[in-house]
Amino acid sequence: MSAPTGDSATAAVSAEAATSAEASAEAVAAQEAVSAESSAPAAPAVVLPSVVCPACGTSARGDSRFCEACGARLVPDPPASSDPASSDPASSDPASSDPASSIPAAPGRPGPGQARPPCTECGGAVAADGYCEQCGAKAPAPRDHLVDTPAAWVGGVCDRGRVHVRNEDSQALAASLEPGRFAVLVVCDGVSSVPRSDEASLAAAHAALAVLVAGGPTGSGPVVGDAVARGAAWSGLLDRAARAGDDAVADLTAPGAAVPHPAAARTSAAARTSAAPPTPEGTDGDTPSCTFVAAVLDDGVLHTGSVGDSRAYWLPDSGTPTMLTTDDSWAAEAIAGGMPRAEAETAPQAHAITRWLGVDSPDVAARATSRPVTGPGWLLVCSDGLWNYCSPPEDLAQLVRTTAATVGGDPVAVAAELVRWANAQGGRDNITAALARLDAAANR
Repeated sequence: MSAPTGDSATAAVSAEAATSAEASAEAVAAQEAVSAESSAPAAPAVVLPSVVCPACGTSARGDSRFCEACGARLVPDPPASSDPASSDPASSDPASSDPASSIPAAPGRPGPGQARPPCTECGGAVAADGYCEQCGAKAPAPRDHLVDTPAAWVGGVCDRGRVHVRNEDSQALAASLEPGRFAVLVVCDGVSSVPRSDEASLAAAHAALAVLVAGGPTGSGPVVGDAVARGAAWSGLLDRAARAGDDAVADLTAPGAAVPHPAAARTSAAARTSAAPPTPEGTDGDTPSCTFVAAVLDDGVLHTGSVGDSRAYWLPDSGTPTMLTTDDSWAAEAIAGGMPRAEAETAPQAHAITRWLGVDSPDVAARATSRPVTGPGWLLVCSDGLWNYCSPPEDLAQLVRTTAATVGGDPVAVAAELVRWANAQGGRDNITAALARLDAAANR
């Protein structure tokens, strides 16, 4: 993602380290107060204690919330609030087996106590620092290639690509076991030119997923009513999901960073955007940022919301393929102004986004749309690492149909082949492809 115009110890180790980090911060504040009163030289900076990832054993900075190697959460989630959109949407029935009633912390990562894969170079054991004990080669990070399949009809693959040094994309998926009943697909793409963009996308995707699953049939605040009422409710939830993702990204901003108040930052960013076109080389700051796109299937209707240039497509088996989202980018504005799509999307500044999640964003309101599903087809939610090589809906629909005819109708198999295809085109960006297969018999 181009710059805008602007993630084997136990979980107790992480909690203890986080508590220690808070104590260190309080000590620093007290020491600075004493220093100010006495005019003595400022106290030396306190180094935060490191924490150890409970999932993969990698060491991280004491203020980190997610493991940079595998994406696992390093500190406990905050207590659930009374707000259905921000509470844990898991069912109160512990026997519930519906995947839409619970949210994985980080799909695809190794669980606590799970052995690390052997070295891909020589087959030797990989140490906790991520390097082979036998040949010294660095092992691929678990987050370099993630697969998630909450139900047989929904799945996704998130891959580092061939050029980037780390995977800054994230996906968060949930689905009912019954095909076509309910699904949520969220994709976030970190802005690569700012720090902690991989953490930003992970935090935002899972924060957004929690809000949207809460509105599902097994959630804490299920959406009900007629088609009009349900559409309005999902439009509101998609906007809340984007804002929850934005809050999660804002939580990653380093303490003491020179970041203005969000409202002031967004006002100034909007002014800058109107005064000059965005450039992919520049950025409004050094704070974590990412895009956001989510698609919800509920009661035979697709509801989508987005901020940035990650996309959702409806690709029917027959009929007209449709791009369900509108990019917030220089290219989209150029196309709206009459520039041919092929020319706009290959321009040097094409992927400069005009809206994103992060404290310096001019606006984080999700662009929401709804449309009924009337026949079989594929719902695709993806980052620009995929659509950059196949943007028009008609071309992408043909690619997905051809891929499914080759590898079969399993969403994970199709997503994996789409990722392989994008890597074969150059893999210049991280690639995420999340799919839901909707069959006529499952549509309501």
